[in-house]
Amino acid sequence: MYQPGHHREERLDVQHALICAHPLGTLITIGAGGLIANPQWRDRDPSVAALAIFQGPQAYVTPSWYKTKEETGKVVPTWNYVTVHAYGHMAVIEDRAWLLDQINALTNAMEKSRAHHPWSLTDAPASFVEALLEQIVGIETPIDRVEGKWKLSQNRPQADYDGVVAGLLASAAAEHSDHEAMAKLMSALDLKGS
Repeated sequence: MYQPGHHREERLDVQHALICAHPLGTLITIGAGGLIANPQWRDRDPSVAALAIFQGPQAYVTPSWYKTKEETGKVVPTWNYVTVHAYGHMAVIEDRAWLLDQINALTNAMEKSRAHHPWSLTDAPASFVEALLEQIVGIETPIDRVEGKWKLSQNRPQADYDGVVAGLLASAAAEHSDHEAMAKLMSALDLKGS
């Protein structure tokens, strides 16, 4: 991933928070036919690290939000986004007890915020769960390296930056739910420390 210094996010706690808030990652590996994002457990080169990509909020940025548009017209559209790339050597795990522990942990983590009637794996018939376990292959990827990129218009003049935040907030209700999340991320960013 292209990483200019002003977009680099190196704080592990911030990277980890993005992964926790957006836990569905895209796993990419190399197999006999090249890059793959599907049956990795069958066709992968275990000597090559896998890449898991976690995407946070993202938003198109129109040049119309920039003060510079009025001043010089020298602006183009862009895209703001946050992402974490995690690299590690993938292991395939078919141990039923391990799989059951993982499914329980995932279910409990995702259901804990439900105020009423959080679902539990024990709510499903045991025979049904056992049948599903036959169809699941576990993948574990201990992280060797992680990179974070917060591309949030940090390279723009303050007036342009403020214009993007205002534009995102104004369009949030009408256009995209990510616009409000992106505006909040940008508002919290300390440009002076970048």
